[in-house]
Amino acid sequence: MTLYNKTLTDFNNNFIGFATLIVIGQSCLGSVAAMNILRNGTSLIQMFQLGLIILICMLVNTSILAQMKHKVIFNFTIISVILSISLIFINKIII
Repeated sequence: MTLYNKTLTDFNNNFIGFATLIVIGQSCLGSVAAMNILRNGTSLIQMFQLGLIILICMLVNTSILAQMKHKVIFNFTIISVILSISLIFINKIII
C-alpha cells in the first residue's frame, strides 16, 4: 500500500481529529508564508503570491466546513502544504 493510500485511510478513520489539526496547522503555515512574502515588499509579484496562498488556505478551511468528500479535503491539504512550504522557501532563501 502506498504512503498516500495509507495516510488517506487513516485520515478517513479519524476525520474529526485530523480536520481540527488541519485547520490549525495549515492556517499557521499559511500565516508564516504570508509573513515571508510581505517581508520582501508589496510589488505585484508579492501580491500575486499573497493572493495565491490566501486562496488555497481559505479553500482548505472552506472544504472542511462545507463537509466535502474526505479525499478532496485531503488533496487540498497536500496542495496547501506544498504551496506554503514552496513560497516560504522561495521568499526566505532565494529572494
